[in-house]
Amino acid sequence: MRGRSLPPAPLFAGDDGSTDPHLAAALATVDDGARLVAVVRALPMSRVLVPVVAYLEERAEVIEHHGQRIAGEKSASAAMVTVATPDGREAVPVFSGMDSLRAWRVDARPIPAEGVRAALAAVSDADGLLVLDPAGPVTVLVPRPAVWAIGQQREWVPSPQDPEVATAVGRALGSVSSVTGVRVEPGERAELRVILSIVPGLGRDALDAVLAAAGEALAADPVVGERVDSVELSVVAGAPGR
Repeated sequence: MRGRSLPPAPLFAGDDGSTDPHLAAALATVDDGARLVAVVRALPMSRVLVPVVAYLEERAEVIEHHGQRIAGEKSASAAMVTVATPDGREAVPVFSGMDSLRAWRVDARPIPAEGVRAALAAVSDADGLLVLDPAGPVTVLVPRPAVWAIGQQREWVPSPQDPEVATAVGRALGSVSSVTGVRVEPGERAELRVILSIVPGLGRDALDAVLAAAGEALAADPVVGERVDSVELSVVAGAPGR
């Protein structure tokens, strides 16, 4: 966890720190995928609490004073923080209410902010990720494309259900040698799984080369880069169709 500059936050007169009702309803959704969609839809019209923590900073320079060299004094500051996600990226933690914030850190000071403002902070001060209620009881990691959509106040479609993503994946992989078909579905270790059908009989080296070429082609596609947070590749026999 690391300190960041604290963006200006609007005042919420009369806010008692209770859980935002829009987020409470979204978090009550049972299915994980449906819950994420509900949270993304709720955040633009919700108040979240952004945590700020105190830390000590020391001036780096050494000051000459009456012939003696002394270090600059330490001073207390407050900063917004980020947390590490399981894949090592940084996310801005936000909270639906004071109870979930206290469960995470009792020393954190809550700054109320609109969900859109929190999303913009995640884009500028982290890796474009938000994590809602990281200490539970229900935690939702909001992927980068969804955070961008919240910040831009436009609708977000999960990449496995986005027809433009499917078209872009097929287009990007259409010229990759030995690939005979492509389909997409929700991933287990990533947001999107791309399933490749390849010609039979490839050796390990040739298969590795196909996967490397497929990964490079997907990384270079602008639609995939904008709308897909993470991709996993899978190989099957047969031709699922491009």
